[in-house]
Amino acid sequence: MAQFLAATAPYDRAKAVVYGLPMDWTVAYRPGCRLGPDAVREASWGLEEFCPSLGRGMADSAGCDAGDAPLPAGDVEGSLKIVEQAAERFLRDNKFPVFLGGEHLLTLGTVRPFFARYPDLALVQLDAHADLREEYQGRRLSHATVMRRLSEVLPPGSLYQVGVRSATQEEVEYAAALGSLVPGGVLQAMKALLPELARRPLYVSLDIDVADPAFAPGTGSPEPGGPSSAELLEALSLLGRVRLVGFDLVEVAPPYDPSGITAYLAARVVRDVLLLVA
Repeated sequence: MAQFLAATAPYDRAKAVVYGLPMDWTVAYRPGCRLGPDAVREASWGLEEFCPSLGRGMADSAGCDAGDAPLPAGDVEGSLKIVEQAAERFLRDNKFPVFLGGEHLLTLGTVRPFFARYPDLALVQLDAHADLREEYQGRRLSHATVMRRLSEVLPPGSLYQVGVRSATQEEVEYAAALGSLVPGGVLQAMKALLPELARRPLYVSLDIDVADPAFAPGTGSPEPGGPSSAELLEALSLLGRVRLVGFDLVEVAPPYDPSGITAYLAARVVRDVLLLVA
């Protein structure tokens, strides 16, 4: 049992559910994020159960680790269907899900049921990359196209992209038309968004590469220039002021970080999110 679920509860009594999505079927550069869920769980054993900055501990949280989704290796559409069914189940059972990836394409499966439940949902993407390509290496379904696919089915004004510092010219032009890119650093952007986000249910998708690779080297496509771990955690603490209904953390790739600091940061993020929704 992971330390961030030390006060674990049976599924039927749990408010929050952690669920692993071990998939990296479309990763072309540095695969390995399918190992992310277990690495985050293991790293969580190194965390204290109490968070002084939030003033809460895991004794206040009723969480459940529901294990990993049984995703068929190499089957992108089949895997997304399983992910979507899991999200539908958690919503039906009134659980707060924390999904652990796995590649960012998984968010296509997790988010769609939330928009069916909450038509006014806001989606905040914390990411170094825009993920707005029309296709990548001949695939329309890819970790590099996930936000493009979501933008095609979501209502206008639903997507907020924070921390993006890498994109193609075509992606930048598409984002400008959407009005989705939020300027400034991650903490500055989240503070600026708070009044707007506070009026709507919110789903947050966090790609660990939003952090500077000095703090999170274990990811498939590291991009220099992001926030420190301290800045990222402070930005996430602001989520206590909004109605957070779902969360995913993706792209932790343990093979590229022998020190494990990426998984430790991810585990801290997960613990803090669980405390925020306790």
